[in-house]
Amino acid sequence: MTNPRFQAAFFDFGGTLFSYQPLATNSASPVRASIRELGLELGPGEAGRAWWKASDEAFREYSPRPYYLHRDVFRESFARFAEKVGATPNDAWLDASVERQRVFLLEHFELRHDCLETLQQLRAAGLSLSIVSNIDDDYLDPMVPACGLDAVLHHWSSSEEAQSCKPDARFFEYSLEKAGVEAKNVLFVGDSPEHDIAGATALGMTTALIRDAGSPAAEGGPEPDHRISELSELLAIMGVPETGSA
Repeated sequence: MTNPRFQAAFFDFGGTLFSYQPLATNSASPVRASIRELGLELGPGEAGRAWWKASDEAFREYSPRPYYLHRDVFRESFARFAEKVGATPNDAWLDASVERQRVFLLEHFELRHDCLETLQQLRAAGLSLSIVSNIDDDYLDPMVPACGLDAVLHHWSSSEEAQSCKPDARFFEYSLEKAGVEAKNVLFVGDSPEHDIAGATALGMTTALIRDAGSPAAEGGPEPDHRISELSELLAIMGVPETGSA
C-alpha cells in the first residue's frame, strides 16, 4: 500500500505545470501585435531585447512588495517597452496590450506532457494537491478548468485571492490554511528560486525546483531540496510508485 512521504504537494503554475518556452516562439505573440499597433518598424531582435528589458525592470520594481496585481506589472512592462522603442503609449493601447497578453496565454498555454498523469497518481496516493500562483484571478480561474486541472486538484489560489504575492509568507500561510496541512508535510514545486523556493523554505516546506531541459541551472537564494526537469520525477521524491510498477 502506498505510503507517501508528504501529505500535500503545492505547485506554482506558470513555468512549473506548464512551460513558457513554447509560448516565447509562438507567431501569435501579443507583443508583436502591440508593435504593429504602434506603427513602428523594428530591426531583428530589437523588439525582443526591448521587451525583456522592460519586463525585467517592471518586475524588479514590483517584486519587493508583499502584494500587487499582475495586471499592473504587465501594464508597466508595456509602458516601459513603448518608451524604449521610441513610442508614447496611451491608455487605450496599454489596456489593449494587457488584455491581448491575457487572451494569448489562455489560448496557447499547454500543460507539460507528464503533468496530468503525475498529478493523477499523486492524488490517487492520497496527497492533497494545490496550485499557489502569483497571478490574478482573471488568468488562473479560467486556465485551471481549460486544461482539466480542476479534475485532479483539490485547491487553487491566486495571489489576488490571497492578497499576497510569493515570496511573502502570507500567501504560503493562506494556502496551508486552505489545505488544512502543516508546512513540514508539504512539498512545494516551483521554477523560481526567489519566489517559490525562498518563500517555501522560510516556512519549513520541502522544495523542488523544476527547470526546462537545456535551461541553465538557477542560482541564487536557498538551495532547493530537489532539482527536477520532469514532473514525473516527483513520484520517487514523494514515495509514490509509478502506475504499473511493483
